[in-house]
Amino acid sequence: MNPLRREGAGIQYSKSTDYALHALIHLGHSERRNNIGIKELSAILGVSESYLSKIMSKLRQDGIVRAVPGVNGGYELARPAEQITFLDVIQVIEGRQQLFECSNSNSRQHRMLAEDGAVQQDQERPGKSECLVEKVMIGAEQHLHQYLREHTIQTILDEAMKRSNHEANKK
Repeated sequence: MNPLRREGAGIQYSKSTDYALHALIHLGHSERRNNIGIKELSAILGVSESYLSKIMSKLRQDGIVRAVPGVNGGYELARPAEQITFLDVIQVIEGRQQLFECSNSNSRQHRMLAEDGAVQQDQERPGKSECLVEKVMIGAEQHLHQYLREHTIQTILDEAMKRSNHEANKK
């Protein structure tokens, strides 16, 4: 089952992505700079330990977090916060599938919208002409990926720090 749901006019990321990002931000923000147990993390995020454990397990398998064994064990970031992009996290949790696929490829309208000329072939799918609608949608997805690649866990931590300093200076 695809955790990335398509509803109404757009896509929606699953709650798992929300929890994963917030958990990573909390791990990155931890003053103690050591690991945080799943019990504490689940209490902070307001989610069950078993659900959060599944999310953290995926992040661990992909090398985003590290599990620290032992009685005082827990999780910590496996790499610096500035090296963990939103796109990394989303792709671990949601998968790496393409968001849009032209499903109207046999219709007359599709043949009209498919690029003729020298009948440019889509390198990934030889023998199938490129749908102009799909071309726009894939372009949009590439822009989204670029934006998510530019934002890291550290980006959020820096912004939060800036805001708290601004609030402290107002008092």
